[in-house]
Amino acid sequence: MTIYVVDIEYVTHTCPAYTVPHIFDTRRTVIDVIPGGPCRTPVTIRCGDTTAVIPCYRHEPAARQCGACRIIVTQHTITTRHLDEVSA
Repeated sequence: MTIYVVDIEYVTHTCPAYTVPHIFDTRRTVIDVIPGGPCRTPVTIRCGDTTAVIPCYRHEPAARQCGACRIIVTQHTITTRHLDEVSA
């Protein structure tokens, strides 16, 4: 299983049309990647006389992918800031 660790930053603002603070910008930063290793159940694809072997993540839905090909995204830090804090 490949694990992506990300930081998320939400920037909010208020405007005359909608005075309640609301998110207008979301930024995600990849902090770390822990690789899952090579595919354990590669898939053979045939088209006419041509044959290719590809990792299962390129062909199978997530539920049928091997453990090495599955992707997990973990949120490390979630920060919410108002536009006044960002522009200062």
